[in-house]
Amino acid sequence: MAMDGDRVGWGIVGYGWVARDYMAPGIRAAGHRLVAVCDPGEGSRAAAEAEGARAYATLDRLIADPEVEAVYVATPNHLHREAVAALAAAGKPVLCEKPMAARLDDAEAMAEAVIASGVFYGTAFDQRHHPGHRAMRAAIAQGRLGTVTAIRIVYACWLDRRWTSLPGQDNWRIDPKQAGGGALIDLAPHGLDLVDFLLGESIADLFALTQARAQDYEVDDGALIIGRTGSGVLANLHVAYNCPDALPRRRLEVIGTKGQLVAVDTMGQTAGGTVTFTDGTTGASEDIAFDRDASPFAEQVRAFGSALRRPAERDAYSIARDLHTARLVMRAYASEQTGRHGTDL
Repeated sequence: MAMDGDRVGWGIVGYGWVARDYMAPGIRAAGHRLVAVCDPGEGSRAAAEAEGARAYATLDRLIADPEVEAVYVATPNHLHREAVAALAAAGKPVLCEKPMAARLDDAEAMAEAVIASGVFYGTAFDQRHHPGHRAMRAAIAQGRLGTVTAIRIVYACWLDRRWTSLPGQDNWRIDPKQAGGGALIDLAPHGLDLVDFLLGESIADLFALTQARAQDYEVDDGALIIGRTGSGVLANLHVAYNCPDALPRRRLEVIGTKGQLVAVDTMGQTAGGTVTFTDGTTGASEDIAFDRDASPFAEQVRAFGSALRRPAERDAYSIARDLHTARLVMRAYASEQTGRHGTDL
């Protein structure tokens, strides 16, 4: 539970599935308070009011609410730019859902607005805050893997045309204009960012292949990305909207010259999963301990709120890094269209 001085009053822009089912409970679990929600939908506003939050139909009213100290933006991707720019101009700290935007020029404009205003900003890469991933990062930093050589990630789900977050809502994730793409733009940012988080360096170049194989919509329902960091670590990401949820579909492996770390069912919105270390000399395996009850959303809220109160902690956030991740996503799409290597774009 947060100390009284750390208790942040939150606003949410866009009260859909992720905000309602994960962020709002995460705010409460962190000991913070959900003050207000902005959403044009009557059903979403009613859901927010049922949770004790004030509900506004327009962003200007949320911005004017003096109890809103920080704002989580969870609108469809193509609306991120407008919300972030308005919040930045008003001096409201922002935690914006990934991907930064549906288009690269929107992401770049968001970065410009954040830098010009000096407002505290973070992209909501909640996987950085999963206790299992934090334990993996610590083990890598301690040298348990030796020289890291590769990262392999599978992050998949089943998302068909009929899926909606609330009755009567459209499935905007399959609309290329609103989402900017499909499985790749939605799921790959988490994996791309995790490479940076675990290794302390980003992917420098990459190539991708997408598919529209099982679902009946315009956007990609699967993608494979291969990449390489500046120091030479290889990364392989498989993301999908065409994997049945009953199948194993969430796995993170980091391989090195002295051993391997494997996380199963840690990627996603919920707590739990397992992390295992296998020794490269003996083959012996051991479970890595971490807090299996801590939600990555609650941990994300705690971290952002703490950095809001303690500016020295804001070094963990980087708009330049997040913009690089957005550029990687767009390079991945462009690499397939042009057949060129990602660094040539």
